[in-house]
Amino acid sequence: MTWFAFFLSFVVWFNFAPFAPTVKAELALSEPQLRTIALCNVALTVPARIIVGMILDRFGPRITYSCLLIYAAIPCLTFAFAQNFSQLVYSRLALSIVGCGFVIGIRMVAEWFPPREIGLAEGIYGGWGNFGSAGAAFTLPSIAAATAFLAAGQLNWRLAIALTGIVAAVYGVIYFFSVQDTPSGKVYERPESSAGMEVTTKKDFWFLLLMNIPLIGILGVLAWRLNQVQFLTSTTLYVIWFLLVCLYAFQSYNIWQANKKLMTGEKRYSPADRYKFSQVANLELAYVACFGSELAVVSMLPTFFQRGFGLNAALAGAVAGMYAFMNLVARPGGGLISDKIGSRKWTLAVTLAGTGIAYLVFSSLGGNVALPLVVIMTMLTSFFVMAAEGATYAIVPLVKRRVTGQIAGNVGAYGNVGAVAFLTIYSLLPNDRAGDQIFFQMLGVVGLIVASLCAFFLKEPEGSHGEEDELPLTAPKVPVSKHREF
Repeated sequence: MTWFAFFLSFVVWFNFAPFAPTVKAELALSEPQLRTIALCNVALTVPARIIVGMILDRFGPRITYSCLLIYAAIPCLTFAFAQNFSQLVYSRLALSIVGCGFVIGIRMVAEWFPPREIGLAEGIYGGWGNFGSAGAAFTLPSIAAATAFLAAGQLNWRLAIALTGIVAAVYGVIYFFSVQDTPSGKVYERPESSAGMEVTTKKDFWFLLLMNIPLIGILGVLAWRLNQVQFLTSTTLYVIWFLLVCLYAFQSYNIWQANKKLMTGEKRYSPADRYKFSQVANLELAYVACFGSELAVVSMLPTFFQRGFGLNAALAGAVAGMYAFMNLVARPGGGLISDKIGSRKWTLAVTLAGTGIAYLVFSSLGGNVALPLVVIMTMLTSFFVMAAEGATYAIVPLVKRRVTGQIAGNVGAYGNVGAVAFLTIYSLLPNDRAGDQIFFQMLGVVGLIVASLCAFFLKEPEGSHGEEDELPLTAPKVPVSKHREF
């Protein structure tokens, strides 16, 4: 139930990419405007993943996921009826919030599986859910083509996008009445405060404040990009920057409130109850290199194949979908390897190194390369990217259970930080073969750098291959809710 909820959220989130050239032509958008819409698609996912992580730890995944899926219908329908660039931007910003659905399922899956199986379980959830981007690339152009008779013979992208939101909302209702947050007999752990992330040492408090700067700063970069395409005036840009500074101050105050007793000396954590925030920081950077690059590549790959290899929209979408198709096996594969080889740290470091090398090789591809070879290289690159994602979230639930939602939210948000940063740089590169080559080279270098950081500074999670928290199948039932079990 949960991986399919994630699948639908990704279909919604990436329902624009297959139609980018069509929308550009129909609404007479410029190339900078088209790339700006791609940026907006991942923009508000950054703060949304943090906020939803807090809500998740407080209210549980069942209610949180159901509400998000129902909400998805609103921006989908708004985008489907958009008539100009401004309406596309506003609706896409609102729709980018749906991208935070991933965080919710991480906590749900962590509640139902023991540590020794968490890598594979989270990998299947994440991989099969991430396949939603490929599902959108494979199916939506066909739906649009099949219903072209309703749009005067043109590709009916509006109906295809609207349908994704409607289906997501219906499933949100089904999900609410079909699942429960934990197995019967198990208590759902909540942090003392959901206002800010709990840390266990004073040093980590300052480290957390430092690592939150990019989460706010990247929104400032997005605002600057909107100013560059004349969507925002200079005055509005400065106002937004000021409000972002205020947002960071407010967020820092909430973190202080959540950790006030620790910082004033009223509370001390026992060694067994502590966790190192450096673990979270390493995982955040890892997610920049893998998931951040995936979001950026998925957003531009159909256009890249159309421009670089002369493919039509349907074929370009299908070839680009092969990149996301590997989620079905690669992300669970990364989690399974992390479970089986006995070192979650080195699984992540090696898959990140493979990601960097594969992107560097991918950058050398050109229009004179045979299409089958391009497909093979696309799948090989995506294998390392998705395996690294699986290895990352094989560690996330093991850092500190009661704040898993917030940790997953912050790590996930950094993936979007990477996506916005990569797409911003991409929007400034030449709109040709050389620009694409530089883009993939950049992703390769980032992958290798982060792999080195994880190899030197990431610590192996303690007890990550044990049986802790595994419940027997005959656990006594406790009436935790009125809805039925799934």
